[in-house]
Amino acid sequence: MLTGNRTWIFDNKPVIISTGTVGGPFEAAGNIPDDFDLLHSDLYMQQDSFEKAHKILLEEACQKTIEKAGIQKEQVNFFIAGDLINQITPTSFSAKTLGTPYFGLFGACSTSMEGLALSAYIVNSQGADYILTGASSHNSAVEKQFRYPTEYGGQKPPTAQWTVTGAGTALIGRQGNGPRVTSATIGKVIDMGLTDPFNMGGAMAPAAVDTIEAHLSDLGLAADHYDLIITGDLGQIGRQVSFDLLNEHGINLPSNKYVDCGLTIYTKDQKVHAGASGAGCSAVVTYGHFLKRMIKGELNRILVVATGALLSPLTTQQKESIPCIAHAVAIENGGESQ
Repeated sequence: MLTGNRTWIFDNKPVIISTGTVGGPFEAAGNIPDDFDLLHSDLYMQQDSFEKAHKILLEEACQKTIEKAGIQKEQVNFFIAGDLINQITPTSFSAKTLGTPYFGLFGACSTSMEGLALSAYIVNSQGADYILTGASSHNSAVEKQFRYPTEYGGQKPPTAQWTVTGAGTALIGRQGNGPRVTSATIGKVIDMGLTDPFNMGGAMAPAAVDTIEAHLSDLGLAADHYDLIITGDLGQIGRQVSFDLLNEHGINLPSNKYVDCGLTIYTKDQKVHAGASGAGCSAVVTYGHFLKRMIKGELNRILVVATGALLSPLTTQQKESIPCIAHAVAIENGGESQ
């Protein structure tokens, strides 16, 4: 059911049956290593390129998710996923391995919640029994495409963020036990004219605020309805900018209830400048860390707002500004979906 202009309410409350999260060596040394299903000690992952290793990340996350659900991969109706590499090639090659009907998405770092929102909509409408959705990124593959070859060793400014090597996937179903998807607000493209590709947190902050405001307005909710509002990868700069904007707009949140995946995954000693980023960032932190907290009973209701900077190497070279988007998905704890 559509409420307001941009928000879906899922009356049947599709369930997140299982999840799978895979990371690399930097993530293994981070703040939440115990929330991963699998961690690699080598960025190449026994492949001969970073892009092929990226594909392995997503394939393994899918495999873990299906295994934990206790179903056969042939029972999955659709695979909905994406990444940051040109033409979402790692995801498409993973879909070839999986052999499941496939929707490829590009929402940059907002892809995780874009996929979850679409999956919940299809399942809620009885268009599928099971949908596998997720997002992934690989530090060396993404840095090579958007910034500098990793061998170059270029100096980054303090506003830059560290691309996560990780893949997070979830299986969405019509019935079962687990966290339930209750609503989703679809973002619109917001471009405030920023052009610095090393300050994507600042560029994405207004899009996060726009979507959060629309979600609360469409559903008639106060900000404290959720135990946590979780942004995707705004990092230190974007998180502070968006927090200040929300307060200016009359949405008053306690600081400890407004958290960011990009500030959750790594420790302060890892020197990641403004925090983490990448399509895999919100996917692994949400499907690993925060959903585990829900299952433990520590959280009952969360709103995950994955943010994406819709730039490309070509637009950066042509001095274009950075259009951004954010998609929000509400998840509630416990119970059996009907």
